[in-house]
Amino acid sequence: MTTALLTHADCLGHVTPDGHPERVARLEHVLQALEGLDLMRVTAPMVADDDLLRVHPMSYIDEIRDSRPLEGFRQIDADTFMSPGSVDAAYRAAGAAVRAVDLVLGGEVSNAFCAIRPPGHHAETETSMGFCLFGNAALAAKHALDHHGLNRVAVVDFDVHHGNGTQDLLWDERRALVITSQQMPLWPGSGRPDETGAYETVLNIPLAPGTGGAEMREAYEAQAFPRLRAFRPELILISAGFDAHQDDPLANLNWSTGDFAWITAELCKIADEVCEGRIVSTLEGGYDLNALAEATRAHVEELTKAAR
Repeated sequence: MTTALLTHADCLGHVTPDGHPERVARLEHVLQALEGLDLMRVTAPMVADDDLLRVHPMSYIDEIRDSRPLEGFRQIDADTFMSPGSVDAAYRAAGAAVRAVDLVLGGEVSNAFCAIRPPGHHAETETSMGFCLFGNAALAAKHALDHHGLNRVAVVDFDVHHGNGTQDLLWDERRALVITSQQMPLWPGSGRPDETGAYETVLNIPLAPGTGGAEMREAYEAQAFPRLRAFRPELILISAGFDAHQDDPLANLNWSTGDFAWITAELCKIADEVCEGRIVSTLEGGYDLNALAEATRAHVEELTKAAR
């Protein structure tokens, strides 16, 4: 068995204004960093509207499509922009997440990483924000539950910013456990411990500015990992944001590349225990290009070790 890498050149067609942190170079650096790894390379398909409808209403999907500019940029909110290629990129990103679930649950690969943009974990039911258009991780979770008939899935989000979109999209889903760690205070301002979901299936782990790897590991070992083992998901989804890295310019956590390798390895161990190693990971944040590339490679290397 192996690890699948899902991506598409359309994801490079989502262009943002000069100086914007969520830029084409992010994916270019990630893909360069993953060259030479023994991966099953899969072309990400366009997501079907029927799949998007698991998490977003048709009115919102139409709004995103209609917002595509013919040239230049269209500003959606303070920091979210669309270019002529953004809709295709978003459809490929969501399609990658769905196809990765199919590959893993179909037994074709042990696990998968989606090298995609735009990211997704800030997109709420009817609101695009925080660089995100569609809720890729939540969509993957609902696809696993509704299409493949799983009874329990878990999403683990270690991006430095709270995955408010994933939380919103899965708030009422008793079959999905959502575990997120995030710097607090920090945009978007959500992610308090008392935000626990309609069925107590949301676990938020706020981390103070300056938190390093040792404290992060303690928090995950004390809170996240026991909860994950107790829930016994049949698939683990990872929102893999690398902006908690000490070199990232948009936040103030002090994780090292080794910390991202550690958390990935630990999640792989739990996956081996509870769900036959089945993991699907999707790229979220990370805005220092070198740190992003290095941490992403470490993350995917741990996935490939677990797949052997």
